[in-house]
Amino acid sequence: MDDIPRERLSGPLRRGAVKKHVAAIHVSGKLTLLQRKLSNVLLLNAYDTLTSQSRHQIDARTLCLMIGYNSNDMETLKQSLRGLAETVAEWDMLDEKGQQEWGVSSLLSYAKLKGGICEYAYSPALAEKLHDPKVFALINLNIQRRFTSGHALALYENCYRFVRTGSTGWWSLDLFRRLMGVSDSPYYEVYKQLNAKIIKPAVAEVNKTSNIMLTPETRKMGRTVTDIRFLITENPQLAILDLDDGEGLRNSDLYAQLRELGVSDRLARQWLGEHGEKYVAEKLDFVTGREGVKNAVGYLTKALREDYGAAEVSRRNPPKPSTLRARRLERIRDLAASRKPTQRDADKLLFMGRLSGAARDDFERHGWMSALNAEAIVAFWEELSPGAFEDIEAESEKG
Repeated sequence: MDDIPRERLSGPLRRGAVKKHVAAIHVSGKLTLLQRKLSNVLLLNAYDTLTSQSRHQIDARTLCLMIGYNSNDMETLKQSLRGLAETVAEWDMLDEKGQQEWGVSSLLSYAKLKGGICEYAYSPALAEKLHDPKVFALINLNIQRRFTSGHALALYENCYRFVRTGSTGWWSLDLFRRLMGVSDSPYYEVYKQLNAKIIKPAVAEVNKTSNIMLTPETRKMGRTVTDIRFLITENPQLAILDLDDGEGLRNSDLYAQLRELGVSDRLARQWLGEHGEKYVAEKLDFVTGREGVKNAVGYLTKALREDYGAAEVSRRNPPKPSTLRARRLERIRDLAASRKPTQRDADKLLFMGRLSGAARDDFERHGWMSALNAEAIVAFWEELSPGAFEDIEAESEKG
């Protein structure tokens, strides 16, 4: 929420005619690279319930994994959370009635770590702004983990939203310095120094690390540089690096059928990853074969969750003795479904990091239902949820 599929964006971010920065939330002060990554993951974790829940939670293990922070040094994590609570976000934009609105809030109203869980909250006003798709552009977490410079990540975040239009539009140097977090440094008021220390290194890292390519252009008044913009093109060589983007799943015919039915990109990939193509295909056939279905997506959701059509299939095909593998797969599907979206992404990234070659390709295509990785998948989930298969194993031994 990338080489993010554009259909996941909404509002002005999807329009090819959006030519200017329609809204912005500027962050005062300097965010470290770790803090910037942390703020993105916390926002992604909370995004679906930003305006409906006042508090949000994520387990610390998942949080560290998603920001590429593999240390057990909780003090550093605490310092980063403290920094977000002490950092001010400011917005100045037009509301839906065309009236100018200015506001200010801390990035986090509070954060706490307890029992391996990170709990945090946003102020109601900031939550409302962050949830506005005109303000929040989804950031590819796989890509952000590869950044080593906070300035480069800040530049990527501020440019990615304009990938459809091909240009950021002109930013004054004052605004650009604010976006880079260096507005309070007299040293960077000199363009030559800003260019050498911030712009050139940041552009080089974005072009090397991410799925977009940037070309800076400047505008002058006399000999003085007054404005800067960045031309944006996709980087075809690195777009495929977004493993979490599920390109293998998107290439399947079943994925195309789900999208044609009206299933969102994220939900289609989630279903295919959790249930496997065979199970989803069965339920899709069941739903499309029914007459008078008004909400096909809603009906398919229930069919997957409650195994609609299983009785009819059983009548057509006499039941066979339940195999140990089939019961394990069913348990894995339930375990994966019980995890939050961000946790699911982290689980897949963690497991995929153990694979290579054909095994990795099979997992990208079939997710947790990958037959080629069946034993490794069971071992992985046993690590995450010790004892998850004990009852199944015991019954199998008795049988």
